[in-house]
Amino acid sequence: MDLSGKTAIVTGSTSGIGLGIATGFARAGANVVINGFGDPAEIDAVVKDLQGHGGTVAYNGADMSKPDEIVAMVDDVEKQFGAVGIVVNNAGIQLVEPVENFPPDRWDMIVAINMNSAFHTVRAAVPGMKKRGWGRIINIASAHGLVASPYKSAYVTAKHGIVGFTKTVALEVAQDGITSNAICPGYVLTPLVAKQIPDTAKARGITEEEVKRDVLLAAQWTKKFVTVEQLAGVALFLCSDAAENITGISLPVDGGWTAA
Repeated sequence: MDLSGKTAIVTGSTSGIGLGIATGFARAGANVVINGFGDPAEIDAVVKDLQGHGGTVAYNGADMSKPDEIVAMVDDVEKQFGAVGIVVNNAGIQLVEPVENFPPDRWDMIVAINMNSAFHTVRAAVPGMKKRGWGRIINIASAHGLVASPYKSAYVTAKHGIVGFTKTVALEVAQDGITSNAICPGYVLTPLVAKQIPDTAKARGITEEEVKRDVLLAAQWTKKFVTVEQLAGVALFLCSDAAENITGISLPVDGGWTAA
């Protein structure tokens, strides 16, 4: 697929799912703006690694919990590249706690980054998309945007909110050449998840393979992790001409988790 001339903002993309999607867009020739926290040297290395596929790759360090910084990021990208055609709202954080113990400040932060940031990014980007008659909004929700799990009240709430937001925006911009869709991944073997496996194995007295199969992949009927490359492929498809009439959907990529 050729995205030459298109510019994509991918939030939360200095690692994990976001970086996988940013990599897919860069390889398709798009201009890509990555965003997120991390060591400056490592971020510079990521930008350099993604260069050389036809488009320009840049970094913007906007804090996704701060609306003013989100709006400024979209404005800066518009000025630098002349357009924001693709927005991928991927930034997210997590905390696992029973609801009665859930710290209110952490609830507010999870909702701000996982849900509210998508609103602020889309609100800033849609006018330019409407002006140019083309845009692709892709919100990275989760299987937890469709079903719940215990001890993840803030995360599940935010991801369900993203699904509803995706549908509403899709209806509003349906006649403007813009689509709005959500991707709902199951467990992805990101570096963050991989680091948790040895500790979980030790704590439960089981092997690392048992952690993968019986804990992390318990709900995924394929017993396979979703890969960042697969998610990048889905995102690229949603930007293609073939997906012009696909809008307002929440697409599970979860090994059958939400089919049961």
